[in-house]
Amino acid sequence: MADMHRVIVRVTGSQRGLDGEDDTINMLAEGRHYSRNGIHYVLYDDRSLTKGQKTATVLKIGADTLTLVRQGAVTHRMEFDMARESRSHYRTPFGSLELGCQTRRLDIDYGTVSGTVDVDYALAVNGRPQSENTLHIEIATAPEDRHRLN
Repeated sequence: MADMHRVIVRVTGSQRGLDGEDDTINMLAEGRHYSRNGIHYVLYDDRSLTKGQKTATVLKIGADTLTLVRQGAVTHRMEFDMARESRSHYRTPFGSLELGCQTRRLDIDYGTVSGTVDVDYALAVNGRPQSENTLHIEIATAPEDRHRLN
């Protein structure tokens, strides 16, 4: 296994629905980072999706792609890629939805262990436009690992 580093993950997401209403989420978690074959992997538990339940989350960050994988209270895989629209299923205990994601902007600025990712995307649910969204993801070296170079 590649060398693991402790990191702090901060995610800010905004969503503007078809009705023009905005919704914002903020999430902060401790996680782990490793890199393999030029891809950064960030693993953390997200408790913001469902109250009291954790969802294991993996960010797979490439030079020009981002994949978000969730397993737990919800199961979901979303791919952000400027070259193509992605489709996936969002599974909850209450049922499953088909999601379509059209990436409009993807900016990745990543060092050795830490960096930022900014994504703008349009989301469709079961083939119908749903919302315009943004994600701002910051991954920072945990305080006890600050001696590592970025």
